[in-house]
Amino acid sequence: MEIDPSTQKIRSAVFLVRADPIICGHSTEARNLAEAAIAMGIEEVRIVSYPLETLENSSLPLKPIETVDPYSEGITVDRPEPLGDYKVLDGRLTLGMGGHIVDLLHKLPGRTLLMDLYLVPHGMMVMQAVNSFRNSGLASSVFTIGEAVGSDITNVVNNALAEGRLGAAQMVLSNFLDHDHPVAVSQFTKNLIVEAGRKVDLALGTRFTSQLQRRVGVSFPAIDTDAYLTLDQQPEVVDKALEARGLERDGYVMFLSRIAPAKGVDDLLEAWRTCELRGGKKLIICGNGPAKEDVEALAAEFGDVRVLDDVSDSEKGALMNGCFAWCLPSKPRPEFVETFGIAVAEKMLAGGLGPVITTHTGGIPEASGGHCLVHEAGDVAGLRDCLNRVGRMTLSQRRHLATEARTFAMRFDRTNILAKLFEAAGESMRAA
Repeated sequence: MEIDPSTQKIRSAVFLVRADPIICGHSTEARNLAEAAIAMGIEEVRIVSYPLETLENSSLPLKPIETVDPYSEGITVDRPEPLGDYKVLDGRLTLGMGGHIVDLLHKLPGRTLLMDLYLVPHGMMVMQAVNSFRNSGLASSVFTIGEAVGSDITNVVNNALAEGRLGAAQMVLSNFLDHDHPVAVSQFTKNLIVEAGRKVDLALGTRFTSQLQRRVGVSFPAIDTDAYLTLDQQPEVVDKALEARGLERDGYVMFLSRIAPAKGVDDLLEAWRTCELRGGKKLIICGNGPAKEDVEALAAEFGDVRVLDDVSDSEKGALMNGCFAWCLPSKPRPEFVETFGIAVAEKMLAGGLGPVITTHTGGIPEASGGHCLVHEAGDVAGLRDCLNRVGRMTLSQRRHLATEARTFAMRFDRTNILAKLFEAAGESMRAA
């Protein structure tokens, strides 16, 4: 196939995602990829997401909009309105967002990298948009990346398999493979995807397993490392953030994630009840989510536990840096399994002396590299022992663990992650 040299260089990037103000690491990842694209000199960078009213009416946990930092100049966040009237039912958002991608592909300069995070429904929107060009006779120079974040499989595909709705599972896997470059956010996630393909193959006689094993790559979530690395050199910034919250360095243990049963907040509270740190430290639980009200009710019984649902992006790193220990006692649940653990890597980058306490659930070991204290998922006594161990660690032990953790987490730098995706696009062009 003959390629126009002017189209070989990627000049535009579009990311389709549930973007800010969603409390979700992969929404933050879309921002990080967009910011990295601007820093790398990409001419047009777009994030396509949902109308704010749609997000507010959903059951997804949201950050207060005023806590969301502005995007860099050059990044446009598009929130296309639903298209069609009441007769279209649930397809109105899909039609509006998919059609908007088509409009962008008509006018964006040069070759476009088009990436969706969450296959359902974003992968389907992307491939419908691209296929509309292929079927229309028009040329569109675009490279598609579909990122399976885990819940695509642990939620949608596994539920379809459990309910015997195998056609839906086949559609998701087929759509994933329609992308030029399908990727998973961890090896654990890829293994889940391949296993889902094997189950569909056994039931339907399809041939997904070998394709998924061969074609799906691993692309870890992209993190803004610079935002965290400077904190140790800016103690006044950290102290100011802590003072505003009535906190002191090393004076609190911290949880920060979505407040949901799979995150293990209930286990943390139970372990806190009898751990040795009580009386000398506080516990702060930062986030929002479906279990927030239950956690607030439990926290009220303690007196030394606070729930903060308004932590801003810029404040998050400072609170991580100043904590005595940081906990994510994630545990597998039917509705969710931690397929990476972005917040674990963010805490490791944020520095300070507070070690990470977590589990081996899902893809967390790929995020932590083992530079943490670990207990069995759901084991309250083990979690309590980890909290007690932190209280007995020497300053040099804590510093050594923090240094090793930060060095490991540098591999998730957003520029490096995006550069590897661009490299995959370049290799595709050379193969063509």
